[in-house]
Amino acid sequence: MPPTLTHLALHVPDLDACVAFYSEFCGMRVIHERAGKGSRIVWMAEPGKEHSFIFVIMPGGVDRQLAADDYSHFGFALASRAQVDAVAARAQAAGCLVWAPRDEPYPVGYYCGLRDPAGNYVEFSYGQPLGPGSEAMPIP
Repeated sequence: MPPTLTHLALHVPDLDACVAFYSEFCGMRVIHERAGKGSRIVWMAEPGKEHSFIFVIMPGGVDRQLAADDYSHFGFALASRAQVDAVAARAQAAGCLVWAPRDEPYPVGYYCGLRDPAGNYVEFSYGQPLGPGSEAMPIP
């Protein structure tokens, strides 16, 4: 059996702020926490994906200072353009919108980008051949 990607581990400067961000904007929930690294280590997952892919969030990171044209990011699929617009509006109000909603040719689709409290960019997209509902979409 080939390797399976199961988690992404992040050191962050403000653990509680990152947990709140990924709960509020990404719908992730804390599935495990324990003492470690001088504070605590938190595992977060999307509902239903607790056994397939998680974020491990740990204290001790530094604020990432990504340029506006740096497209390094975590990507989350949404079910509609309206949901992308709604996330962008909430992010604008919260002061964390970095890429206003925009349309790009297939396979990129319609997306916006947010900055999490650690400085990572997080994309919310609709129309990519990834995520729920994309099984019939070709991958070029």
